[in-house]
Amino acid sequence: MPDRVRDQYEAYPYPPRDPRDEAKRLVEGSPSHILEIEHYVFAGRRDWSQPFRALIAGGGTGDGLIMLAQQLADRGCPAEIVYLDLSDAAREIATARAKQRNLTAIRFIAGSLLDLPKLDLGRFDYIDCCGVLHHLPDPPAGLAILADALADDGGIGLMVYGSIGRTGVYHLQAVLRQLAADDSDATRLDLTRRLLKQLPVTNWFARNPMVRDHLDVGEAGLYDLLLHSRDRAYTVPELYELVTSAGLAISALIEPWRYEPASYLNDAALLKRIAPLDRLQRAATAELLAGNLKAHICYAVKSARVAAAVAQPSDPQMVPVLREGTGKEFAHNLKPGGALTARAQGIEARFALPRLAGPILMQIDGQRTQQEIHAAMTTAGTRLEWSVFKEEFDRLFAVFNGVNKMFLRRSRD
Repeated sequence: MPDRVRDQYEAYPYPPRDPRDEAKRLVEGSPSHILEIEHYVFAGRRDWSQPFRALIAGGGTGDGLIMLAQQLADRGCPAEIVYLDLSDAAREIATARAKQRNLTAIRFIAGSLLDLPKLDLGRFDYIDCCGVLHHLPDPPAGLAILADALADDGGIGLMVYGSIGRTGVYHLQAVLRQLAADDSDATRLDLTRRLLKQLPVTNWFARNPMVRDHLDVGEAGLYDLLLHSRDRAYTVPELYELVTSAGLAISALIEPWRYEPASYLNDAALLKRIAPLDRLQRAATAELLAGNLKAHICYAVKSARVAAAVAQPSDPQMVPVLREGTGKEFAHNLKPGGALTARAQGIEARFALPRLAGPILMQIDGQRTQQEIHAAMTTAGTRLEWSVFKEEFDRLFAVFNGVNKMFLRRSRD
């Protein structure tokens, strides 16, 4: 990788993090949350008491690394996590964050993911590659290298930029290359700030609120957004093409509701036209409709096993697990005829919940299977047919999973 990219992340490690903050909170997100990995890569059947090898390919200052390492440690998993990054400055921050949490299962290596073939690190059950491929000179080649390092029954969590949601970014990058391509970083940053203050109200970047968050994290965010020397973005079809080129298939797009046109439309005639579309066509249509998907997060597995990678509610021994909060908390906040509201960068969508949403949520504790939840809801005075319960549960699960709040794992009792 050219020195200019390495130099950027030496001078401006991204995202900016203070290791002392580990005492206050764990930064969580996607990809690489352990509940997502279990659900979308291992069909809810991963036994975390068994050894687990993970690669963080281009780990930056360590958000994905620290989250996954902590979650594995919390489960007592005998894990080996390899962190790989070309920036010494970023790696030092990630190392300090791990030390703050006493996370000892991490091996830190200096280098690019392009170095993997000569590092002889073996194969991995899971690979995190978040915000890296779109900065490589040849993203398909980079992903092919990762696919070669993946165990046959493993999976990859990816994040790449979304071109439609980043409308305006590349126009401004082109302007800045014209104005300050070869100046010092200090000069380029100064000119960038000046330019942002002078943008016409009609400018696409000025009109796009989705790309403003980078500006809240100081020079590192500003540089990463508008002055990066290599930066490309993808539409949904281009992402599918990239993943397929590596012999992989997408098992999930995160968050699922954002990739469904029905999340944005309620006209019956339009929905009828959308119904026959396949998964890729629906996701591509949703991206065009929403206009705010500035990044695409997905899980990918070897193509041969994509149909079996995702946990399914059809198995009554599946345990519903909430990402945060408790079922009782959700149930107490539900109103009659309630709905779940999802928000994402200027868009709000409401999803109707089934009649028995409250009673089912009251029984969800991360331990009970669907079968056990049904039994708990069936008392001597109330007969709840399994078919009725299952229909209600499936509708509830579809909504909560769609907004990334509920996942499944197979009971091991």
